[in-house]
Amino acid sequence: MFGLNQEREVAYTALADGLMLSFVWLLFAGSNQWMTLYTPLGLPSSLYLVGLIHLLVWMTISLFAGMYKKLFLISRIDEVFRVGSTALIGVFVFLVLRLSSVDLTASESVFAAISIVIPYVGLVGGGLLVNRLVIRTIQRGYAKRGKGLHRAVIVGTGGTAKMIGQQLDQYKTLGMQVLGYYSVNGEVREVDKRDILGDVEEFRAMAAEMRVQDVIIALEKEQQEKWLPVVSSVDDPKVTLKMLPDFHQMVGGYAKTHQIFGLPLVDIQPAEMPTWEWFVKRSLDVLVSAVVLVALLPLILILAIVVRLTSEGPAIYKQLRVGKHGREFTMYKFRSMVNNAEANTGPIWATDDDPRVTRIGYWLRKTRLDEIPQFFNVLFGDMSLVGPRPERPHFVKKYERSIPLYSRRLRVKPGITGWAQVKWKYDESFDDVKERTKYDLFYVENISLRLDVKILINTLFVVLRAEGK
Repeated sequence: MFGLNQEREVAYTALADGLMLSFVWLLFAGSNQWMTLYTPLGLPSSLYLVGLIHLLVWMTISLFAGMYKKLFLISRIDEVFRVGSTALIGVFVFLVLRLSSVDLTASESVFAAISIVIPYVGLVGGGLLVNRLVIRTIQRGYAKRGKGLHRAVIVGTGGTAKMIGQQLDQYKTLGMQVLGYYSVNGEVREVDKRDILGDVEEFRAMAAEMRVQDVIIALEKEQQEKWLPVVSSVDDPKVTLKMLPDFHQMVGGYAKTHQIFGLPLVDIQPAEMPTWEWFVKRSLDVLVSAVVLVALLPLILILAIVVRLTSEGPAIYKQLRVGKHGREFTMYKFRSMVNNAEANTGPIWATDDDPRVTRIGYWLRKTRLDEIPQFFNVLFGDMSLVGPRPERPHFVKKYERSIPLYSRRLRVKPGITGWAQVKWKYDESFDDVKERTKYDLFYVENISLRLDVKILINTLFVVLRAEGK
């Protein structure tokens, strides 16, 4: 539970929570008040059946409340807030369930429901809090003995890097075991030469081999511009990047910051939507895609026939694209160019007045109706309604080598539309791709349901104004 495997830590913590919830339920059941609690779906009032239902409800609430995110050495105060949020949600959920089965016009019934739910939720909250505080105490005890620490490397070999390394070695409860340092050209070295793992150019291959979990960028002021290659080389979302706040402003808009473990460092990592937002986002993807495909079925058939009759080749164009975490999938579009448009040229960008675009294809691209078949990709889970546009494998490999942080686009599902599509234009050159990547990274770093809704509304106006190309 206190080792290196994050999935195992989550599983064991959830198991401990489940055991505590079961224990609390048995305590509550001993008062015979469980019979007055609402039994969902009209199931029989069996002690163990109702207990199982309540266990599943609480585990679901805990998941949506973020109780299983960033567990490693989280502070006790943060645990109190997490458990408090979970309990508040629990009060709402169980009050709704209980009140749905009573006469709301009778004040006695409402008061009785409240008098049952509040003590029950309070007992659950107290049990979860005790459980988490015990876990954190044990975890810190392990950390003091140097067990279960995160494997960390420091980029930099100057005085700042040495100071941070000494702090981490001295205070084990900060949670990191320093494996060594990576040097950069021109930096004055103050750390022991034996602790230097190699040059920063060797970082990517060696970090993966050493199973590094934390990377701390601690360069001196005159070397601070060299942080970007390090950030670009970390593709694993489970690896956290930390750097000194003195030059955090260099990151521009591409970082989320907070203090960690009491050290004056900030995290640089993509924003994480709460679990419930991811659930809603995927639910909307499925619902909207299904509705659109059914509602537009006549239009889809008409467009398919028109495309097929006005030019040689299939109506639907299939192309290999790169999705989340680099997984390749087949993307669908209405064909807007002549058949085998890249047979003689290989992969190239479309341009203004591109001779390969058919007459009906020009109109489809202008109105973005050529994107309609991608709702099947959304329905299948390869794409989302909103996200960075998926790119072809050929271009992804090229851009990852030449555009800093490009690979971070692959941390979320690609979308039919995105921030770049409503704020930028179609790519016609490499410079356009570099500029568009800034918008994509902004979305990845600030992903939220609110931003998705904003993008969808803007996309609607783009379609109505026929601003596609």
